[in-house]
Amino acid sequence: MGPRIAIDVKGRSKKIITMETKLEIIKKYEEGMCIVTLASAYGCNQSTISTIIKYKEATKVSKSSKGMTVLASGTTSINDEMETLLILWIKEKEIAGDTLTRSVISHKASAIFTDLVEAQKDGGGEGTS
Repeated sequence: MGPRIAIDVKGRSKKIITMETKLEIIKKYEEGMCIVTLASAYGCNQSTISTIIKYKEATKVSKSSKGMTVLASGTTSINDEMETLLILWIKEKEIAGDTLTRSVISHKASAIFTDLVEAQKDGGGEGTS
């Protein structure tokens, strides 16, 4: 069973299933495990498992980070690509020994996003700085 995150919502604890666990549930369902068995194995309601199965295609194509728990409705492939490129840039800066502040990272994320949007308008080419 994958990790579950507990958050406090209106005075009660709410468990959130990570994307990694959702993919695991989908895989087991496709291998023939029934919803009732999955629900008891993961300690959640059958309706939760059914909802995960219902949105399995969107979950599969998502390139979400390991710690992600939900697919935001406004998230696009540009956001995913921007996040990937930003993480690579941060790692390069860390290797180089540069100090990064929140404002520097935010500015770079904005620049990468703008470049990706412009590249998409121009025909989909790479255009990050």
